[in-house]
Amino acid sequence: MKQTISYLFLFFITWSSFAQDSSQYKSVYKFRLSVDIPIGLITAGTGIAALVKYRKHKVLTPADLNSLQASDVNKFDRYAIYQHSKAAAITSDVFQYSAMVSPAFLFIDKKIRKDWNKVLPVWVETFALTSTLTMFAKEMMQRKRPYVYNPDYVGTKFNKKATSSFFSGHTSITAASTYFIAMVYADYHPQSRWKPLVWTSAAIFPVLTGLLRVKAGKHYWTDVITGYAVGALVGTLTPLLHRREFRQ
Repeated sequence: MKQTISYLFLFFITWSSFAQDSSQYKSVYKFRLSVDIPIGLITAGTGIAALVKYRKHKVLTPADLNSLQASDVNKFDRYAIYQHSKAAAITSDVFQYSAMVSPAFLFIDKKIRKDWNKVLPVWVETFALTSTLTMFAKEMMQRKRPYVYNPDYVGTKFNKKATSSFFSGHTSITAASTYFIAMVYADYHPQSRWKPLVWTSAAIFPVLTGLLRVKAGKHYWTDVITGYAVGALVGTLTPLLHRREFRQ
């Protein structure tokens, strides 16, 4: 949870450094106080609330585990209880970390690279907001992970992560990253023939991440579906809200 403070610090420093438009060149994106202040407040509010809640987060006890039954989980989600693939867990980590750095590839494009001081802060906002919303939801819900109900699970169930299932951070971060990439690319290249491929890839990559999280026994279907929705929404809306009235 200490990462929350780092995200917030990076967010505000980056935003304040690049908030002014160049008088010689009009970027595709523009910073507006009516947009950036609410995003900043939501990011700060959810991040601080998650941190406070995390400090009071209690771990499960042996008595808690003994009282759990698979029937406590709804039928739609129950499938995840019996999954425990280490390979899927490792692969999902690779997917998430790859997605986190993937927006850097946008700067290979000459037009986007020219606007790096606008695109980068918008990405920082997207990443920070998705992260804090995810952590806030986890701390508010404190939902038990599927493996907690699995008697064959080999690993500890007595840590705070064991009750941080809702919603999937791997899926939300991956979706925010890929949808951000697709949105920015489309804004800078509205007539590109590659747009369908970019959007299709943006949609599929977080789906695969979510499937892996379920297969690993780390999340339920509802966790990854919600994570996908939140990430895709933030990844799409954040660039959209910063877009100018016209496209280049």
